[in-house]
Amino acid sequence: MSYTVQYFQSDSAAQQLEIPVLVNAMVQDASKLGASDLHIEPWEKSIAVRARVNGVLVEVAHLPLDLLDKISMRFKVIANLVTYQSGTPQDGTVVAGPELDGVQLRVSIFPTTRGEKIVARLFDPRDRRFDLSTLGFDDATLNGLLKLLKRSSGLMLFTGPTGSGKTSAMYSSLCHIMQREGSAISLSTVEDPVEFSLPMVSQTQIAPAQDFTYAKALRSLMRQDPEVIMVGEIRDPETAAIAVQAGLTGHLVISTIHSGVAAGAFTRLINMEIEPFMLSSSILGVMGLRLLRKNCPNCSQPYEPEPSELKLVPQEMHEHAQFRKGRGCEQCTNTGFSGRLPVTEMLVVDEPFREAILKKMPTRALEEVAVKSGMKTLWQAGLQRVINGETSLEEMVRVLAADMV
Repeated sequence: MSYTVQYFQSDSAAQQLEIPVLVNAMVQDASKLGASDLHIEPWEKSIAVRARVNGVLVEVAHLPLDLLDKISMRFKVIANLVTYQSGTPQDGTVVAGPELDGVQLRVSIFPTTRGEKIVARLFDPRDRRFDLSTLGFDDATLNGLLKLLKRSSGLMLFTGPTGSGKTSAMYSSLCHIMQREGSAISLSTVEDPVEFSLPMVSQTQIAPAQDFTYAKALRSLMRQDPEVIMVGEIRDPETAAIAVQAGLTGHLVISTIHSGVAAGAFTRLINMEIEPFMLSSSILGVMGLRLLRKNCPNCSQPYEPEPSELKLVPQEMHEHAQFRKGRGCEQCTNTGFSGRLPVTEMLVVDEPFREAILKKMPTRALEEVAVKSGMKTLWQAGLQRVINGETSLEEMVRVLAADMV
């Protein structure tokens, strides 16, 4: 039973009014589950407390609606927000402390018709090691990335939806460069927001409300003599143009861009009116990232997938397939999954691909060129995880169906 439920079921009315204890209990629940986010949302008849575990929301508890204002007020207090405002969105940070089991929170409060919805992103500084070798990349992907990170100039992009591991991959890349070069290199970042403090790295957080944007920060940063620059996200044409120019003028730039697949990053940048010849000269590679839930090692067992989904697996792979699925146990809170593992597609820009960029080929055609040069697509990488018994076929289809080729 969760701390939140135990606390709420207490017979003492006085205890039920100890909102700080209740809020701490909710954060502790989420932390124990290994959640990335805690959702506290007013529904029609109750406050739903849910946690995002391995990318999926799970219910933790339901609380009386009359506690919502008090819970919201408590989050505003600990996040140093304006307590008397309830009709406008607010964002803040809660510093890690013993009462929250050492977990740091990034709090977002948003008004709804039933009251304020609270979402807190959890960060555990004690449990974050930014080491490329521990991220679970396959050997080919890891070796390809390490080779690109040895370059002294150019643009390395990561792409994928929110929560696909892009930030962890970028932070780990910076830490790898830092460990390799030591104090002989200058590393700087521009982020929104700064999620973790990295040693020996100058980190800057943009403030759009003060007109301190990615583009303005990046333009000023170029006068700081950096050798490696991390840009949190390329969102607009101006930022894209500066990042590409930085990659062409002797800087290694690491950033993210939202596109469905790795090849789509080039189409997206061309749509931002970046000249193809500049992209072909500046971009070193693009890594597409997704995260699949990993089968629980305690309850994983062989199974036969549904015929409709089994058709998605090439016939020649059936003979060697080890289809496995977790049945659910106490260790995985009856989900059948424990932790997540990455699937990647590593697109390295070579001469044939540069020619394809210059011809402004569409995304699908660019992807075909990359596959001919040896790139494994997200779908192929996911199938390999399934064949090895690391995740279920249903889980792979759930996450990668939109990327099916």
